[in-house]
Amino acid sequence: MTAVWIAVLGTAAGCYLLKLLGLSVPAALLDRPAVRTFATLAPVALLAALTAQQTFGGHGSGLAALTLDARAAGLAAAGIAVWRRAPFLVVVVSAVAVTALVRLVAAHM
Repeated sequence: MTAVWIAVLGTAAGCYLLKLLGLSVPAALLDRPAVRTFATLAPVALLAALTAQQTFGGHGSGLAALTLDARAAGLAAAGIAVWRRAPFLVVVVSAVAVTALVRLVAAHM
């Protein structure tokens, strides 16, 4: 068994135990307003942070660097589509199309 498989199996066991721990939390603890607020807002904040890191984070340099490339244009297009209350599929397609178009134009320059 290689180290990769040990890591995969360890991660799977850890995820299962964390899920089991979450199911065994008393309902009285989960009914607190602070816990409900955190459970409502944490996924949104984490997704926003992940999106920002994947869009603007430095790639390949190993340093904390801000990069601005075609993904930023795609994110801006998606943001405009969300602001205009477009359906989710339109938001995704517009982000993909703008990113691809910017990359195509940049490749021909």
